[in-house]
Amino acid sequence: MKLIILFGPQASGKMTIGHELEKITELKLFHNHMTIELLVPFFGFSPEMWRLVDKFRQDIFETAAGSELYGMIFTYVWAFDLQNDWDYIESVCRIIEDRGGEVYLVELETALEERLERNKTPHRLEHKPTKRDVARSEQNLLQTMEQHRLNSHEGEITRERYLRINNTSLSAAEVAQRIKESFQL
Repeated sequence: MKLIILFGPQASGKMTIGHELEKITELKLFHNHMTIELLVPFFGFSPEMWRLVDKFRQDIFETAAGSELYGMIFTYVWAFDLQNDWDYIESVCRIIEDRGGEVYLVELETALEERLERNKTPHRLEHKPTKRDVARSEQNLLQTMEQHRLNSHEGEITRERYLRINNTSLSAAEVAQRIKESFQL
């Protein structure tokens, strides 16, 4: 089982790239909002919702790791200044690797101006109902960027299967192709 963890700031193109990568590989996309959008209508953005998000994701990773599934693409906004996020990524990696799977980390780096434009795209809004209040979503994007470091420092990620891509001027299809070729998926 292969797990691509595709991470970067909000609206950097993770889900869109995941859809493109899914088209050209046997990987299945599990974008982070799949669990969020399921639970928000019931619990809002509450501690209970986040607890269930974590539980669902863990169960999905464990089930996938023990299955015949070729692999998955998981999207995530990683706050590098929070130890909990480092621990979470490590726990996901352990679930996959302890069962003989392989984890590939792909970091997206995208200029703020481009992210603000991508925040409003029909594709994003179609798949993420909680982002449809674009003004609120944009405010959250800017606030999160001010509060947290959403890209790694040079050399901070030491895993062997790691790729960093500045996708400000690249299409999602170009990035997906680069990921596929880099990791021979």
